[in-house]
Amino acid sequence: MTLDDLRVFIAVCETRNLSAVARTLSCSQSAVSQHVRRLERELGLTLIERRPRGVSPTDAGRILYQAALGGITGLDSAVRHLRELRDGDGGTVKVTTGGVTVRHFMPDAITAFRDRHPEATLDFQSAHSTRRCLELLQNGQADLAWITLGEPAPGVQQRPVIDLPWVLVVNARDPLAGRETIDPSDLRSIRYIAHPANSASHRRLAENFVRLGCTPERTVGVADWDTAVLLAELGVGHAVLPALPRLALSPAAPVRAVPIPALSPITVGWAARQWDALSPLATEFAELVTADQARLGTE
Repeated sequence: MTLDDLRVFIAVCETRNLSAVARTLSCSQSAVSQHVRRLERELGLTLIERRPRGVSPTDAGRILYQAALGGITGLDSAVRHLRELRDGDGGTVKVTTGGVTVRHFMPDAITAFRDRHPEATLDFQSAHSTRRCLELLQNGQADLAWITLGEPAPGVQQRPVIDLPWVLVVNARDPLAGRETIDPSDLRSIRYIAHPANSASHRRLAENFVRLGCTPERTVGVADWDTAVLLAELGVGHAVLPALPRLALSPAAPVRAVPIPALSPITVGWAARQWDALSPLATEFAELVTADQARLGTE
């Protein structure tokens, strides 16, 4: 069993097509098959089933795939970090998170990081769900993921940073804008600006609505929190959002954010494949964001 065998096997499991892997690796399809057969001979198990359209991993193949993926991505990450140390360049920190969360949670940390490490690169990869962030992390395409915590993922460690209660964002002229808090009975009559169906925040809200027996009528769907705030400002509907650290609104703002204490808060924070294996730069950036959130929480 060699690293090449495992890399080819991972590619076969992900593409489900031997010829596609052969084209990517610039080799023959028989060469790809030989890598897989070598693993099967050594393990004494069938790892890949041939199908009319491509191939599919067996139960044994899926077990090996998960184990090999974690090992190979960890090794590749370590090699990248070692090369950065050897070559003396600034290094790269790859972060995946939702499209608007960088603005709400990370601007001060980004500025501080760039001041300390002007030669380093922060590479942000936008993803529209916690699940997608975790996939990028597991596949080695990111060092860190900023996510809504709670969804388990094999081979991933999670660290909570901040709990966010829920608020109702409404146009300043809306009757609910003058309330001190929003009750479950109020939620039954709002025009709900819905979160993306595959997002963790959507699932948490749906669970809360069912628990409270107050599922509101959906008016429109949005892809991110900032768009929901804009639609609430335009009077299109009511946005139920986490109390984002930088959502503080002035009395003159065209919208109001009213607490909804009956909804259970969500927890957001960091995820990494293995904290101890992170590069010093990735660890420092995660700590800067965490410290910034702690500071905002005390203001």
